[in-house]
Amino acid sequence: MDKHHHEDHDRGRFAYEGLDRVLHEKARLGILTALVTHREGLLFTQIRDLCALSDGNLSRHIQALEEAGLVEVWKGFRAKKPQTLCRISKNGLCRFHEYLEELERVIRDASVAGEEDPSTESAMGKRLVPI
Repeated sequence: MDKHHHEDHDRGRFAYEGLDRVLHEKARLGILTALVTHREGLLFTQIRDLCALSDGNLSRHIQALEEAGLVEVWKGFRAKKPQTLCRISKNGLCRFHEYLEELERVIRDASVAGEEDPSTESAMGKRLVPI
């Protein structure tokens, strides 16, 4: 393979476009993971406790996830107390799995780099030495 073709093939190799910003935020990733592991849904208070978030912070993240079509939210009352139930949507589940596939690609790329001998030559032809 010639050098030019190799460069074209590698262009954007580590851009990881599948790391969706909506899902990639730490709190939202935790919320979605909790909902994936509880497909029947979770109450607001359960998510709050599982993800160690404040009520206000959780509210904002759930709103962002709902606006993106990743979660479904139902509000109601039980024993005269307001309750909010959240569940991952079909679209959310699909996007979550696509996101995980992209994370697995990151791990594979990093694993290959970790297996390489650090004393090999760099792209500039200089011998690399561990620091």
